[in-house]
Amino acid sequence: MKLPRRQFLHLAAGAAALPTVSRMAGAQAYPSRPVRIVVGFATAGASDIAARLIGQWLSERLGQQFIIENRAGAGGNIGTETVVHAPADGYTLLLAGSNDAINATLYEKLNFNFIRDIAPVAGIVRVPNVMVVNLSLPTKTVPEFIAYAKANPGKISMASAGTGTPNHMSGELFKMMSGVDMVHVPYRGGGPALTDLLGGQVQLTFSPMSTSIGYIRAAKLRALAVTTATRSEVLPDVPTVAEFMPGYEASTWAGIGVPKSTPAEIIDKLNKEINAAFADPATRARFNDLGGAMLPGSPADFGKLVAEDTEKWGRVMKFANIKPE
Repeated sequence: MKLPRRQFLHLAAGAAALPTVSRMAGAQAYPSRPVRIVVGFATAGASDIAARLIGQWLSERLGQQFIIENRAGAGGNIGTETVVHAPADGYTLLLAGSNDAINATLYEKLNFNFIRDIAPVAGIVRVPNVMVVNLSLPTKTVPEFIAYAKANPGKISMASAGTGTPNHMSGELFKMMSGVDMVHVPYRGGGPALTDLLGGQVQLTFSPMSTSIGYIRAAKLRALAVTTATRSEVLPDVPTVAEFMPGYEASTWAGIGVPKSTPAEIIDKLNKEINAAFADPATRARFNDLGGAMLPGSPADFGKLVAEDTEKWGRVMKFANIKPE
């Protein structure tokens, strides 16, 4: 049977609209089953805690379980690659972090391109590192430290949780911008680095706020500055590095990403619900316990942060000739 032209065009237009209607219906029904959030690090760390906090919030808001799956190894790359190769249906999320921006340059041969293969959803939290020194070091401010380091080139040991970690990169950016010469001492984790700093085996580290704040408050370590662009609400009397070195900014951040080609409707729904968490006093208080500040914004805002940090750490990596361990 041959259809009249007008009826044919009407039916064709309706058929063309079906995929859009189907996607919209799918987004409205999302999620219809449990969702997993992949974390590239072990349990109980800052990344894991951030994932569990936002996962609990999303579970309550969206009526499905958001399950944390820890895929530790290779500086977070194992977890990221897991999500890169997952179906782009919104049921596998990545707890993305500053490690992903660093690893993009640190590792020459990755099986993925983070910016190309992971779509940004929303930022969650930004945590400053704290420039802390052993009490025996005769410096109480950043300018005093720079003057002392320049007068004693190569005599200050800078501990880190390992090559390419955010606190290591905070220190390398400081070295690049200040022109001081310090010896990098990588450890297998932040705990051993802090232990040796307390014991005086090393003189300095750029420690995550969550692990160093107890020692700072107990006057066992001296905080010279925080590494974010603005002062921390947790340590309001401690200046920023940027107050003495304009343009300096380094922090550990976390957010949610998904495989590329995930429907925009699902990304927008997740973004909306994550941003709603920042207005909830109880959730904000729990994130504040990490020493961090919320990162509200659109998927594009989070994508901009990722791109800018990837470029910045690439420059630092090349300047310092940093290679993976």
